[in-house]
Amino acid sequence: MIKHDYKPQNNKEFVSRSHKLPLPEWMFHPYLIGFMAICILTLTLILSGSEPEPETLMVVEEVNQEIEVVETNIDNKQYSDPIEIPLEIKRIQPETVSIAAIDSENNWKSESVRKGDNLSKIFQRIGLTPQQVHQVITLDENTKMLKNLKPGEVLDYQLSNDKDLMALRYTIDIQKTLFIEKVDGSLASRFENKSIEYRTAYAQGVIENSLFAAGKAAGLTDTQVMQLANIFDWDIDFILDIRKGDSFSMLYQEKYLEGEKIGNGEILAAEFVNQGKSFKAVRYTDINNSTSYFTPEGLSMRKAFLRAPLQFKYISSNFKPRRFHPILKKWKAHRGIDYRAKTGTPIRAAGDGKVIASSYNKFNGKYVFIQHGQGIVTKYLHMSKRAVSRGKRVKQGQVIGYVGATGLAEAPHLHYEFVVNGVHRNPRTVKLPQAEPIDKSEKARFTNATRPWLTQLYAHNSVKNSDNTVAP
Repeated sequence: MIKHDYKPQNNKEFVSRSHKLPLPEWMFHPYLIGFMAICILTLTLILSGSEPEPETLMVVEEVNQEIEVVETNIDNKQYSDPIEIPLEIKRIQPETVSIAAIDSENNWKSESVRKGDNLSKIFQRIGLTPQQVHQVITLDENTKMLKNLKPGEVLDYQLSNDKDLMALRYTIDIQKTLFIEKVDGSLASRFENKSIEYRTAYAQGVIENSLFAAGKAAGLTDTQVMQLANIFDWDIDFILDIRKGDSFSMLYQEKYLEGEKIGNGEILAAEFVNQGKSFKAVRYTDINNSTSYFTPEGLSMRKAFLRAPLQFKYISSNFKPRRFHPILKKWKAHRGIDYRAKTGTPIRAAGDGKVIASSYNKFNGKYVFIQHGQGIVTKYLHMSKRAVSRGKRVKQGQVIGYVGATGLAEAPHLHYEFVVNGVHRNPRTVKLPQAEPIDKSEKARFTNATRPWLTQLYAHNSVKNSDNTVAP
């Protein structure tokens, strides 16, 4: 083979020889070649300015979640080599949302406790699991109370987006609330207690028809009227001794929570004028944290015995040496007092003592006898039910049975006897032994503690009396 070193003289000859096809001369015109070059350059610039590929966009989005780009001034120069553009970045820490923040946004939801409900059923309704129920109930001693939910109570809760329990709130009463919150990934419980503000108030009234009507006119509740009667109950028979024109005055507490009145507190000092005789009492808590009412001189208002051992409607039969028995149909002594009351009315021990009898017979029906000190025995007959057994020690005011009509009785009532050294005495008129007075060592403390209340009471009474004085 003979090798020829041949070079074409021009492009025209090269193309013609390669493709064996003749080409027109106008295709090699300089203006046409220049125009084609401009078109290719323009197309290249357009393609280079198109949007980045999706993968590039994804990377940019991820970076934008972590950094914040701050603009930087760069010299407007032409660079022939790749450069790194300096960026100032600031890392943003992930946001932490606290329970307090959630609470402030009012994200609490509520679920009422229904009849037959327990925590498992409630959690199931709001989308929580049995495991979460177990976690809450066994958290600590505080959360065990959630086992005893009552119909009508309300549980407030907050859930995360993935149905995780973030907070639970259980209002126990107006003062106390149980909180269960997720702290650092774990549940923890705490109690929140709201402070009650106590303010003093004054009320006074004059009895026209009844003590309760006078109390209502003075702005008192029935409960406050009962508290007032209980203070003077050892000295005044509020069923039989009250007269028109009797009067009372009292200094008492009002309870406020967050500026709103929520109820009444204790009576601090009081005066009751019955048939012209004045009785005064003041509240005092001794060094042993025992609270009771005393006269301004330090004598206990509490006697060793209750004048009447129950709340009754009226006295159906008084203490009499001779009375015609409605059932036996013969005359005999009635050695006690019959207090008419509804069946089931609680009967209370008249004083501290020991139960020496708790039984039944056809005359007394169901009965209880109590032995007290100083040779005193009290007897309670015709009960519907007894609440104490023989040999048990009882305190004054403790429930020992309930009103009934067992034995020789025509209607529900309590037959009450007061026996001193074997002799029956009239329970309404017998002089009751005085309870223990303030100890001498505590007298100064008593005076300092009670003087402010008595001073306020007397000041109010003085102003009220001057207002009621008619000028000549």
